Amino acid sequence: MIGHLAVGITAAVVTAGSAPFVARLSRRIGALESPPDGPRDAVPTMGGLAMFLGVLAAFALAWVLPVFDPLFTTTSEPLALLVGVVAITVLGVIDDVFGLPPTTKLAGQIVACLGVALLGIHLVHFWVPGLEVIVLSRDLALPLTILALVAMVNAVNLIDGLDGLAAGIAAIAAIAFSAFAVASRPAGLVESVPTSATLLAAIVAGVAIGFLILNWHPASLFMGDTGSMLLGLLLGAAGVAYVGRTTAPSNADFYGAIPLLIPVLVLAVPFLDSGFAVVRRMVSKRPVTVGDHGHVHHLLLRAGFSHVGAVLVLYYWSAVLAFASVGPAFVSVGVLVPWLVVAVVVGALISVLGVRPARGRRRETAASTTGTRPDRHRVADSSA
Repeated sequence: MIGHLAVGITAAVVTAGSAPFVARLSRRIGALESPPDGPRDAVPTMGGLAMFLGVLAAFALAWVLPVFDPLFTTTSEPLALLVGVVAITVLGVIDDVFGLPPTTKLAGQIVACLGVALLGIHLVHFWVPGLEVIVLSRDLALPLTILALVAMVNAVNLIDGLDGLAAGIAAIAAIAFSAFAVASRPAGLVESVPTSATLLAAIVAGVAIGFLILNWHPASLFMGDTGSMLLGLLLGAAGVAYVGRTTAPSNADFYGAIPLLIPVLVLAVPFLDSGFAVVRRMVSKRPVTVGDHGHVHHLLLRAGFSHVGAVLVLYYWSAVLAFASVGPAFVSVGVLVPWLVVAVVVGALISVLGVRPARGRRRETAASTTGTRPDRHRVADSSA
């Protein structure tokens, strides 16, 4: 664990240290966005470039640490990750600077995820209760892997609507997933094949926490699609790397399909929000890619929560859901359930007490024309 901690700290330090330089670069090239919460100066975006540098620094450190030597010398996973990281970062930068149509962006995401899957990180086999080990053929494993990665990329991308929201939820998810992966290995994994799952979780936690220094409200730097898609890809790859080699139930398999469901459970808030967004737009007969004001963070703002209050409420529920899913890896379900009931009651009280009368509520946040961050307006395009 010392190696993972060192990698996470490195990712955080490099991300935080490079963020001011990235902010200046964004201003110089005109990659700016209007804040959604009132009259503030335009904020530089492309903060994901700082995350990208943090990821590269973390990988460089992991490469020289003996604890990760088997991963780098016996698998192609590091190469797959680097290819995917570079591809998704380039796609994000292009979108943050010029703006891309949703279909073009989706095509780019598929290409980046295809590179990850083809070069070594893909679903191979996993354990399902009642069916034992499911072995996937290559022609089935590839599309399922791409689907899982693209879903994770867009789940994090859609939750990036308030200062600090996506970074904080990604950090919570990464810490929870890392805790589960460490507690359950190697009982549910092929012991002879190293996995990058825990390394990726440490990197995500590091870059997300490091980025929060400049992204906390009022943010002086937005992560942009560069950052949100990068976080999503790394979290998705961590889940696939872990789930894809599960051959038997582990000591933490408490819901039966765990660890198959862990990547979804630890990111329950963004996945639920994304799912409701798709259903909501289909019911209203609107294109799925067109943004609206119906995301959960918009609803909290309209209910009267402050910007920071809405973010903290979503942090709380994310932590409750994430650690409820991994808690039985450390304590019995009988011990966990009472604490979980208390946490839910406290969360419900916080959520209800935060609602203010209509006359005291904040004004509704603006909708984005791109449909990817429906609460922010790009200003780089309008000033061009």
